Amino acid sequence: MQKADNNGKKQTPRQLCLSLLLKTELMGAYSNIALDKAFSSTDISVRDRAFAAALFYGTLEKKLLLDYNLSLVSDTPINRLQPEVLTILRMGAYQIFFMDSVPSPAAVSESVDLCRRFGAGEASGFINGVLRALCRNTELRLPNPKKGKNKYFSIKYSCPETIVRLWREGYGDDTALKILQSLYGRPAICARVNTLKTDAHSLIDILSQKNIKAEAHRYIKDALLISGTGNIRELDSYKKGLFHIQDAASQLCCMALDCKSGQTVTDMCAAPGGKSFTIAEYMGNTGSILSCDLYESRLSLIKSGSERLGIDIISTKAADSSKSEGLMMSDRILCDVPCSGLGIIRRKPELRYKTELGTDTLPQLQYEILCNSSHFLKSGGVLVYSTCTLNPSENHGVVKRFLCGHSDFKPGRLKLPEGIKRQPFDAENELTLIPGEYDSDGFFISVLTKV
Repeated sequence: MQKADNNGKKQTPRQLCLSLLLKTELMGAYSNIALDKAFSSTDISVRDRAFAAALFYGTLEKKLLLDYNLSLVSDTPINRLQPEVLTILRMGAYQIFFMDSVPSPAAVSESVDLCRRFGAGEASGFINGVLRALCRNTELRLPNPKKGKNKYFSIKYSCPETIVRLWREGYGDDTALKILQSLYGRPAICARVNTLKTDAHSLIDILSQKNIKAEAHRYIKDALLISGTGNIRELDSYKKGLFHIQDAASQLCCMALDCKSGQTVTDMCAAPGGKSFTIAEYMGNTGSILSCDLYESRLSLIKSGSERLGIDIISTKAADSSKSEGLMMSDRILCDVPCSGLGIIRRKPELRYKTELGTDTLPQLQYEILCNSSHFLKSGGVLVYSTCTLNPSENHGVVKRFLCGHSDFKPGRLKLPEGIKRQPFDAENELTLIPGEYDSDGFFISVLTKV
């Protein structure tokens, strides 16, 4: 594959988008990281950045839907096309079907030009023909739902049948449909006010002076939804430690831990540290927090974040949470465990296309982390188990298995903010969050207490 700007011309937003899609498809790059890195090293205009981002995320999110419609007009099976050619076709199809700002003829001609710029000019005629066929009927086509709901939902919402089946069987059609409908669009950025240094009202004023829109979260105190930030790390308010970025679901998780000043807390899978920071703020920076992570290299993120926020009660330890020994006895333990990530697909749409999500293998690791962590909880203490996935076997299943094998634990009390309600299938000590329902990611929280 040749670089998009190999002919000396300035890189266009479509070239940038194509290179990012190929990195995500062929190299397993995370979409958000790849996009941020690309924008930090390019000089394209703000308008072109917005176009590139919309085309990038849109094409990625709707890949299966685009592929289905392309397959209906292509003489060559799309799984036999070169990655560059198929990606250009997907981009062209997305512009034809979903981008009103791009006339269909322009989408075709720009795709042909993009093909030539990438040194794949021999495919330009094929791309021209396929996209022109789409232009003759710009109505999206879907499989017949009567011949199989899983395939119909899979194509309509660009989500593999394995995941569609998991959600339909695990949660029922109504909830599965809510989840599928939530998969599109960019979620809001949520910030946690550092109450050790400021308050929500003051921070909103500070951000507004920089033309950054910030509003209080509807349900969670000291959480702000922000937009128009540019590079957040370059903001003075960020550098001064007035806030950190943390999704509302993670903030609810910390709230569920119900920490008090002076307590001892262990965060078992802590990096990059957001939950540890919020817990420290709840504790008024008084007490002791041990933040563990499997990888020593990731602990530096927790240390630097603590310094920026002015938190000095956090210590770090490299530890395998599934079998670590010698941890401190704690009043509170948070087990936010590694998971399949099905609750954060809106943020990382490429996750849905992974061939191996670990939905069958991860529950054993999660159970082992939960069992090992329980040894370090004081009598009467609270343990919160959480994931950012929507998979009953990783959520309810792990907790149920743990309670069946540990008579010294019982379901704890989960106090929810006013307006947030459990799902019909949640137990009293559990909360399953559907993406977007409460301006949050998809998430699972369960509270356990040691008798």
